[in-house]
Amino acid sequence: MARRPRHFAEAGPGLLDLAPLPGSEAVPGHLGHRERIREKLLGRGAEALAEYEILEVLLFANYPRQDTKPVAKALIARFGSLARVLAARPEELQEVERVGPGAAATIKAANAAALHMLRAEAKEQPVLNNWDRLLAYLTAALAREPIEQFRVIFLDTRNRMIADEAQARGTVNHTPVYPREVVKRALELGATALILVHNHPSGDPTPSRADVEMTAEVKAAAAALGIVLHDHLIIGNGRHLSFRREGLL
Repeated sequence: MARRPRHFAEAGPGLLDLAPLPGSEAVPGHLGHRERIREKLLGRGAEALAEYEILEVLLFANYPRQDTKPVAKALIARFGSLARVLAARPEELQEVERVGPGAAATIKAANAAALHMLRAEAKEQPVLNNWDRLLAYLTAALAREPIEQFRVIFLDTRNRMIADEAQARGTVNHTPVYPREVVKRALELGATALILVHNHPSGDPTPSRADVEMTAEVKAAAAALGIVLHDHLIIGNGRHLSFRREGLL
């Protein structure tokens, strides 16, 4: 008995999100539209594209026979900006109509690539001489996190980054930090200096009393073993605070 051929749309969401977009089955000229966007990107650079057009390009492979503009614009409308789309959690992305696991994975891969590039740039030179790039990386990584995350940047004798590690994740306004564990990890990595980093999901980087007390405890524990605490950075939404600059170290 001959088996009926299975259509792609019956396979369910996966690597390619091929279920038709409402009204997109008869969209004329979307292939020409794609070619025009590609030419604009390659000929004039990414700055020539609107944020939704950059998303369109990212999603081309996930919707090979469909117009990606409605999905891209829906994502921008839901999250407010390209940066917020890239930072969104996969489950949040899939709350947008027609965004399946494949499209969500593409978006998260783009975000991961951007963070890898920024981290690599921050590691190119001694951190204290490369402060703007370090802040660009930390802002991209943490400014839009919905819960507090505490990270430590471990430095060698030349103040080059050995590692950047998440030590703990907490709630929307608290992250447990254990100075002994921070110093122990520094010794394991052979680090001679540290930079503490955490985010404030509220967007306000003003330190709490607990932030100040914890920083003093880490500084004392590190100093006892000859490890220098260079700074503690709090990343807010579009703002940051440096303990050293504010005279809190």
